[in-house]
Amino acid sequence: MTINLDFQYSVFRQTTVVNALGMHARPAAVIAGMAQDAGGNIWLSDGKSIVDAASIIEMISLCAVTGTKVSIFAEKEEDSALADKIKNFFDVGFGENENK
Repeated sequence: MTINLDFQYSVFRQTTVVNALGMHARPAAVIAGMAQDAGGNIWLSDGKSIVDAASIIEMISLCAVTGTKVSIFAEKEEDSALADKIKNFFDVGFGENENK
């Protein structure tokens, strides 16, 4: 289930999937854990769909492969640091590119 595109957000970040495997279960689980700590809702979008970042299944449904641009939206300004943390997780290839 995707979230309606008509939603309010206070924080916006943009990143790109850089790891070789794209979005899969392990990084989706890590991001979901981060999103569940948010004071409000966190969403991810590939420009076609927008999904709840607290849902592993929804994130995997983006089918975000290497090179996919992803937008991160946070409902509340207080989640700005969390949006930065999620962006950084994408930027470092979900920690999977270190030895490649």
